[in-house]
This record gives sequence, C-alpha cells and structure tokens, in this order.
Amino acid sequence: MFQNFKKDKKNDSNKNILNTDKNLKMMSISAIVLIVLFLYTVTKSDNIIHGSSYYIGVGFLFVLLLLTLALQRYKDKFRNLINKDAFSSELEKAQDNFEVNESKTDTNSIKLETQSSITAISSKITFRDVAGIKDIKAELEEVVDFLNHPKKYQKYNVQLPKGVLLVGPPGVGKTLIAKAVAGEADVPFFYQSGASFVHIYVGMGAKRVRELFTVAKSQAPSIIFIDEIDAVGKSRGIGANEERESTLNELLTQMDGFETNNGVMVIAATNKIEVLDEALLRAGRFDRRVFLTLPSKEDRVEILSLYLKNKAYNFDIEKLASDTSGFSSAALSTLVNEALLYMIKREGTSVLEDDIEEAKQKIQYGKKQINILSSEQKDILVTYQAGKAFVTKEKVHLFESGVFEENLLYPSKTQLENQIKKYLAGSIALEVIKNESFVVFKDELSQAYNIAQDMVEVYKMEQSKEIIIQKIKDELKTMIIHNIDEVKKIKEILLKDEVVF
Repeated sequence: MFQNFKKDKKNDSNKNILNTDKNLKMMSISAIVLIVLFLYTVTKSDNIIHGSSYYIGVGFLFVLLLLTLALQRYKDKFRNLINKDAFSSELEKAQDNFEVNESKTDTNSIKLETQSSITAISSKITFRDVAGIKDIKAELEEVVDFLNHPKKYQKYNVQLPKGVLLVGPPGVGKTLIAKAVAGEADVPFFYQSGASFVHIYVGMGAKRVRELFTVAKSQAPSIIFIDEIDAVGKSRGIGANEERESTLNELLTQMDGFETNNGVMVIAATNKIEVLDEALLRAGRFDRRVFLTLPSKEDRVEILSLYLKNKAYNFDIEKLASDTSGFSSAALSTLVNEALLYMIKREGTSVLEDDIEEAKQKIQYGKKQINILSSEQKDILVTYQAGKAFVTKEKVHLFESGVFEENLLYPSKTQLENQIKKYLAGSIALEVIKNESFVVFKDELSQAYNIAQDMVEVYKMEQSKEIIIQKIKDELKTMIIHNIDEVKKIKEILLKDEVVF
C-alpha cells in the first residue's frame, strides 16, 4: 500500500513538470508573437499613436519578453519551486508508520518486519533462586544444556522437543521456572501472555505471533515463554472465535515452520491443560509436559529458607512449613512479605512468630485469601490420599488430585474396574477409617461414575453402573480393612513429608 502511494506521488510530480514546461513555452511564443505584431503595426500604419498609452504598451511587451526569457533560463529552479511537494512531511510520517509485509525473505524485508514492540529481556534468575523443584530441575537441565551446547546434540542428530508445557495450579512458579531456564542458559527471554495475542480485529493476533517468532529467531539461541497459553490455545470449536482461532492456527504454523535445531525453545504455562487444542499437544509442538504441584513440606522449608535469606527471624521454619500446608510458593512469598511489613510497623529488627501469625490471619481472611487447612481438614485429606496411594501403588502428593490413566487401546473389563478403584480408593479409606463419607476431590468421583457409565452404555459390559460401583466399593472396603495398618503407615508418611512414593 505504501509503495503504491509512493508511486502515485511520483507520477503526479512528473505530470506537474510537463505542465510547467508547456506553460513556459506558451508564454514565450505568446510574447514573441505580440512583439512581432506590434512592430509590424508600427511600420505599416500611417496613424501612429503618440501618447502615454503607446509607451505603456511598448514597456509591457518588453517586460513580458524579459520575464519569459528569465523564466526560460532559470526554468529548473522555478520548476522545483512550483513542484515542491506539499505533502512531503506526511509522506515521511507514512513511511515510518506503514509496515511493509512482504513474502520475500531478503535482509531488508526481515529488518522492517522485526521493527516491533517485542523485545527480549536477559533473565538474571537461575535455578539457585528457585527452591523446591528438584524434579523439575532435572526435567529442564537438558533443555538448558541444549541451549548452551547445541553442537553436542546436533553431532548425533538428536532433536529436543520444540515446546515444553508447564502445567500446574496458579502460584507454583511456572513463570519463575521459565525465567530460571533462560537465566541458566544466558539467552534472550521473550515473555508474552496468551491474552496479548487476543485482539478485537481479525489478523492482529496472528501478526503478533509472526513478529514474536521472527524476532526470536533473529536473536537465537533464545527462549519464547507464553504464559496462560489457554487464553489463545483452547480447542477450536469451544466458544468459537474467529480471531482466536486465526491466532492459534498461526502459532501452530510457526511451531511447525522453524527448524528443530535453530536455537529457539518455546516454553508455555497453563493450569488448564484439558482445554488446550490437541494439535498443540501432539508430537513436534508442545510434546513435553512438566507437571508442577503445590510444594510439599520439604519444599516449603527450602522456599521459606530462600525467602528469609539475609533476613533476621526468630521462629521455627520447620513448624511454619508444617502450618502452611496447601500454600503455593507465591503464597509463601506473600506470607513472608506481610510478616516483614508487620515487623517494620512495630519497629522491630527481626521477624517474630507473632508477625507470622498476623500475616497468616490477613492472608486467610483478607483480600489475599488462601485456604489454610485446619488440623481436622488436613487429617481428612491425608486419610483420603493414603487410601489412594495404597491402592494405586503410585507417587501421591498431599494436595494433588487425579490418578494416572493408562492409555487403554483395547480396554478389558478388569482394567476399567481397576481404574474405577483408583478413583474411589480415597473415599472408601475415609469411610473405613473415619466411619463416615466425605467429598474431597469431586472430580475423581465423577471420573469413576463416567467410566462405569461407559461400561454400561458404550461397551455393554454390565447392565447397571450402580451395580459396578457398589461391587467395586465392597472390594475396596475389604481390601482396606485387611490392610488398615499399612494404610495408616502411609498416612503418617504423608503427614510428615506430604508426599509418598
């Protein structure tokens, strides 16, 4: 568009030049013709008029002739003066504001395309600044090593995942971990939220995605981090939105388009992996998933120690870690910050247990409300998770819901029943040990009943889902009653460490 505008202006200028030359020639010819006619009249006429009008006319003709000759001699300067573009300043502004979006990949077009508001930051955060993520560090160490030593992997044609998806509840440190990866690798870090790609006008989000990847590739090795990717990456068809789907399609194209070993790593974060489009999760895009959970007691000790580093305090960190079950790392940071504010208000020099208690009350009942478990609530949760850990024989975190689901290509009746047992195990453990029914993770109950319903309506394995559920509940009760001591041992481990393997 800009190029067409520029071309039109050039054509107009050429037309003005031709018109100016034509007018000057006409003026010269007219002046010469008038003088010739005047001289002819004087020489041939018998009645020569004498008077002021006669001399005024002669003078006017000679002035006209001299003016015409002068214009002819200095016609180039005169032409430039007349054809000076009154819109030249507007043209320069237009050149700055218009973006040239060409398909050619020459140097000039890339330079124009990368002139955007997207800039990289150099992260100073490393894994030393993030506590309580031992398992996560191990997952991401090879990503850091790849960015630092790409030739070591390229030598054997090893291809690392293009995308790493961090999945976990709010406040567990997904953004902080991504910054730590960038800091460890010492590469440019491009942060974008999913919402920043969502615009009112169709095509603007896709354009921003293209700009992001273009700039990242120009500064490779680099890391692109997309926070809350579910804002743009929802499954197509869920709440259909033309602009969001156009942006998602562009993101999928860009992740397919750049080479695996070009030094650009894409990290994204979400707490709603279930709503993401399947195309994002397939091999070749976000094919590596790192699941983060709320920190265990051991993790909270490390996190509190990190936040209180170089700060004076007079309380037991171990006890505080036990009393903050269910706190995320962000919540612990808020707790310490509020305690420090109370210390400053009372003009103290070290954080006391009273400051911590005041901060906990404000967090629990104030605007920054966080669910702090009472001892009774914690006992219910521990019993539930102990029963699940006993039945599943899998690693269980105190605050983590859900169970591992096998990819059953040809599910048998026994396999489906075992899956239901995993979902119902916690509830049955509470019934046996507490002698009462509780609802802890309602999603797990829903999953159990959904599988039973499929067995009846889809797989035609039973006549009634109620019969299936009751049969499995009876089996679980018998199993837990006969192994109640082992379940209680698991419960003690969970109370102490908040995680059991």
